[in-house]
Amino acid sequence: MRRTRLTPEREQELYEAVVDLLREVGYEALTMDAVAARTRSSKATLYRQWKGKPELVATSLRQCKPVSVSDIDTGSLIGDLHELVRLHDEAEIKRDQELMRGLSHAAFQNEDLFRALRELLIEPELANFAELVQRAVDRGELAPDCPARDFVPHMLFGGALTRPIIEGVDPDPEYTHRYIDAVVVPALGLS
Repeated sequence: MRRTRLTPEREQELYEAVVDLLREVGYEALTMDAVAARTRSSKATLYRQWKGKPELVATSLRQCKPVSVSDIDTGSLIGDLHELVRLHDEAEIKRDQELMRGLSHAAFQNEDLFRALRELLIEPELANFAELVQRAVDRGELAPDCPARDFVPHMLFGGALTRPIIEGVDPDPEYTHRYIDAVVVPALGLS
């Protein structure tokens, strides 16, 4: 059977609808029927393009990310990290944090979702972070044997994830810029 391909515009509409539905009802309540109804498509079309709900959700999140690390190259690692923060809209960050908290919980309950998120969203972004750091090594600004180089994503995401737990408030751009300068830059031996 020949697999029909969605146009890039139609595909993006579909991804945005999935993310909107996720925000409205959460992962568990999201159904392929609801996605089909919202996007005026058939479930058969959805299943032809994606194996199931986990793959559709992970792909939608990847395609709707406002900023990718791969899009940033300011010429310095410190500049790249600050640019990553600068390019995120504060209201969008808050909405995304709420969405990711719900998805994190769902992913630890659902092995297929966990696998799809790792494979389609997290691993590609980790590869982008590795390239960002490698560019700094190639430019000579970061030592190739710097022990903290493999932990840049951990430091950034860890700071963002723990602030609500420790301080009771979500990270904002001002906090994240301070965190980069106070924690990430010294750990990498940058000045």
